[in-house]
Amino acid sequence: MSSAQLPQLPICDHTPRPYEGPTRDEVLAMRHQFVNPGVLTYYRDPLMIVEGNMQYLWDETGKRYLDGFAGIVTVSVGHCHPHVASAIRAQAGTLQHTTTIYLHPTIAQFAAKLASKMPTNEIGEKLDKTYFTNSGSEANEVAILMSREFTGNHDVIGLRNGYHGGTSLTMGLTSHGTWKFPANQSAGITHTHAGYCYRCPYGLEYPSCNLKCAHDIKSVIEYQTNGNIACFIGEPIQGVGGAVVPPPEYFKIVYDIVRQHGGLCIADEVQGGFGRTGKHYWSHQNWGVKPDLITMAKGIGNGAPLGGVTTTTPISQTMTKRIHFNTYGGNPISMASGLATMEVIDAEGIQENALNVGEHLKNGLLELQEKHPLIGDVRGMGLMIGVELVTDRESKNPAKQEAADLMEMTKQRGLILGKGGLHANTMRIKPPMCITKDDADFMLVTIDECLELIESR
Repeated sequence: MSSAQLPQLPICDHTPRPYEGPTRDEVLAMRHQFVNPGVLTYYRDPLMIVEGNMQYLWDETGKRYLDGFAGIVTVSVGHCHPHVASAIRAQAGTLQHTTTIYLHPTIAQFAAKLASKMPTNEIGEKLDKTYFTNSGSEANEVAILMSREFTGNHDVIGLRNGYHGGTSLTMGLTSHGTWKFPANQSAGITHTHAGYCYRCPYGLEYPSCNLKCAHDIKSVIEYQTNGNIACFIGEPIQGVGGAVVPPPEYFKIVYDIVRQHGGLCIADEVQGGFGRTGKHYWSHQNWGVKPDLITMAKGIGNGAPLGGVTTTTPISQTMTKRIHFNTYGGNPISMASGLATMEVIDAEGIQENALNVGEHLKNGLLELQEKHPLIGDVRGMGLMIGVELVTDRESKNPAKQEAADLMEMTKQRGLILGKGGLHANTMRIKPPMCITKDDADFMLVTIDECLELIESR
């Protein structure tokens, strides 16, 4: 393919400012010298990003990229969206920080806006009490704390291949966390099977499997926790795990079994919430279930350090038993960012765009699957899509190297993608939800070209 035939990014009317900061090599050297080596970078040749506007990013040379990963699913309505940026600037110029021991209007206004989007639980109680944090990890920690206090039980069940954060407890919930850091064992945490049909642990097929993976939680509760369950936590669609979409009945079965044993149900909406799956504001609504607690972060504030957990009044009252304090949770700047983000989602039809562009993109990827034997599975909803690569469709051998190569090659052509899944062979496509069909077409042409090159080697 000649340079004239290479995929071309859609036209963009934003002109980035000339970059005048440290060079890329200087930044890389400073990171190596002063930043903990555990702070990883993507790509073999690390990418430096210095500016963003809506769905696009620019590096220090002025090269433009389509962000197909939204800063790890953090930017929901667009980089530096003018309404959100204006709200942050206005608040930062008025009052940057005051702890929640004093009154400030933004925390109440944002909590009220969140409550307006929340469902009721299984017995009709409204989820309308929010505890704000700085991250999804903290939000999940608080959700587990409330569940344990409310039920009087200790054990927590998570999903294999799930992801819930990077604190000590949430790494235990993240089922691969114990092999990453073997000394970091979290007591009282067990795991059950996710609804990962493409790699069914039983070698069965849906629907003749009778959802054996979902019913597994009953034996986990009865034999591994002795019935002492505080809660179950699961992503309605697994994010880091590779956009794993369970069978429609999966969560209904799991929630029912958990409640029969006295536990609460937590929906981790950190990646799937705020309209990203298209048809519903919350990803759990795709399965017709009603959680007792909903945790949020990332897209909640379009990039602000912000998280939260919303629950019912009775469950929320457990936090009044003893002092629990979060210095920066609920700070005015993050609250202003979160409120402005929700306003944009409503005003600009962001959820509908996620549905329409997501369907267009997924259909295009399914067409590429017919053409490229490397694509083993295409799954997801809205703009939360996973493309699992395999070296052989019969054995489903993970195409780890090919996935890594695809990321590098798309970057060279101006497309940023994510990677994840149990075997690091799933391309994670979760762009800012403001992308257009032209952007989606650029993604498809770019992925098509790169897969052709990889398969021809």
